[in-house]
Amino acid sequence: VQTPAGNFLTDPNFSERCGPLGLVGPTRVHRPVFPLPALPRIDYLLLSHDHYDHCGLPTLRALERTHHFRAITPLANGRLLRRAGIARDRITELDWWQRVSLAPGLEITLTPSRHWSNRLSGRRNARLWGGFYLTWNAHPTGGRSSPPLASGEKLEERAEATPDSRRVWFAGDTGYDPDLFRTIRARLGAPMLAMIPIGAYEPRWFMAPQHCNPTEAVQIHRDVGAAESLAMHWGTWQLSDEGRDDPTRALAAARIAADIRPEAFRVLAPGETIVR
Repeated sequence: VQTPAGNFLTDPNFSERCGPLGLVGPTRVHRPVFPLPALPRIDYLLLSHDHYDHCGLPTLRALERTHHFRAITPLANGRLLRRAGIARDRITELDWWQRVSLAPGLEITLTPSRHWSNRLSGRRNARLWGGFYLTWNAHPTGGRSSPPLASGEKLEERAEATPDSRRVWFAGDTGYDPDLFRTIRARLGAPMLAMIPIGAYEPRWFMAPQHCNPTEAVQIHRDVGAAESLAMHWGTWQLSDEGRDDPTRALAAARIAADIRPEAFRVLAPGETIVR
């Protein structure tokens, strides 16, 4: 995500496998569009949780050698980032709903998600997980960042009160919850752009508590009130039972069933860019 306030990279893993030491675990089924040296300057790293497909330590070490970024992550993930060589004073750990101001007019809030954490270097659920809600000024020298909704304040009033703010929500990994995403909207406002996962959802008896399916992703899009959403978390690693392209086909069907325009919840081709 490139903004006037800086460039953000989320959950990077450029390895061939996502697993311990890069020796075991699922193999990539789609190569990175850009090699690491071709990335633009990375100012901020957003690490949502410790699972291997989201947190590749070799990738983080390579990025650290080139980019002097600041890392924002949920509680107890700092030690993991320090293993990748990132200095303690450039790591910010947040609890759910905690907010950090990174620069004038730039704020990030850690949002809850319905997921879990675990890797060989820690106990199950010993590290927190979540998503990130970014707010920045379209014009960094002026305007206001978006505070939480006051009691009785309406979302429509928020949009009129902060015309220069931009709001982007990266959901992280999450199952569906009938209250959670409405709460995010009520507390932080409806995002202009949401990045919502659509893959790794079969079989449902096992995956439903941790990964939403495309129909639930559409409901998350509606619950959080996103003006526009982008599909993510599909097609890179074969993590579950559905086929690689099944999530995108299921999302198209779910959009039709919910009467949502295709441009309101997009699937980008690898390497495709949108500008807003």
